[in-house]
Amino acid sequence: MDALPVTNKTTGEPESLKNETLETGAAAVQNFEPVQRICAHLNAFHAYANEPHRDPVEANHYCAHLNDEVRQCILYDSPKQPARIIGIEYMITPRLYNTLDAAEQKLWHSHVFEVKSGMLIMPKPSALPDAAWEVAENREMEEVVQLYGKIYHLWQTDRGDKLPLGEPQLMTSYTEAGQMPGSFEKWVGDRDERFSNNWRKKKEVREYIKEPEIHAHADWAWKEKKVKEGE
Repeated sequence: MDALPVTNKTTGEPESLKNETLETGAAAVQNFEPVQRICAHLNAFHAYANEPHRDPVEANHYCAHLNDEVRQCILYDSPKQPARIIGIEYMITPRLYNTLDAAEQKLWHSHVFEVKSGMLIMPKPSALPDAAWEVAENREMEEVVQLYGKIYHLWQTDRGDKLPLGEPQLMTSYTEAGQMPGSFEKWVGDRDERFSNNWRKKKEVREYIKEPEIHAHADWAWKEKKVKEGE
């Protein structure tokens, strides 16, 4: 499995031997309990809520449960070092989503298309058989398809920023293939080559997953875009 190619580097001097030594020493004795709670690696594409025409941003999600209704994910631009934290995502159940006011609900997106299209994946460890991993991944997708997510990106690596510049950017997910600039098949297919994945097969084996009803305020960026364009 290859990482997403890094097209720009972070500004700054290479890590010194001193810092590497301190880092190794700290790792041996400190408590990293919150990070050790991470239990899932997901990969998908995000769109800028205020500029949905921009190219998709591929994100590797490393997620943990806070409880049965709330997840929190750290987003990286790569599954391999050097990987930059580009943002965060929270996921909540429909029950919690329904407690939010209308303005807040419009900041959240659904995961139905991500799951059902095969775009959202759990990258498979190379040592595990495909069939066994497919069962585990489908169980995860059965849960995620129901959740609402709220994403903020802090580092616009897609435009070549060498530091996390500017204000956090609200992101959203895609709700149909035609929303992706260029070709959905090209974006997702290129990703699949790096992860030895097949989105078409994922789509087929997930046909049994029931699509939940999506709240009218979710995925608001796309609805607002249609209004602005007079559709």
